[in-house]
Amino acid sequence: MKRHDSLAPLSREHHAALILARLLQKGAPVFKGLPADTAGKAAYARQFYRDELIPHFMAEENVVLLNIKGTSHQLDTLAEDIIREHKLLKLLFEMMPEADHLEDHLDSLGFALEKHIRKEERELFPLIQSTCSESILDAIKRSFAA
Repeated sequence: MKRHDSLAPLSREHHAALILARLLQKGAPVFKGLPADTAGKAAYARQFYRDELIPHFMAEENVVLLNIKGTSHQLDTLAEDIIREHKLLKLLFEMMPEADHLEDHLDSLGFALEKHIRKEERELFPLIQSTCSESILDAIKRSFAA
């Protein structure tokens, strides 16, 4: 399904986050220009979280999820799940410096991040596109343009 213009910016950001998710998982291939050692991966993940994921989560919660609230029970339930997952991911990123077994922590974080992104791409965004009116989708798009 082609992504609606209102959701395309978030969808494009998911690509870089999926690379991070895979990088953090045990047995990940070497990604050109990205760290290959555990400490380097952790440092890269912390910076990516601060610079990219925090604003991304805020955009999803403050723009997309607020605009779709009340559209359907199914969307409301899925939006609540997404917000819970954001909280869990934030906690996992913030726990990283204190992790006793950093490689295992990064692996868990990588799998959780990948699962979350896939849920948004395969469930949330298609449901938004099929459920929300064009006026809601346009409101989302205008919010990103502002």
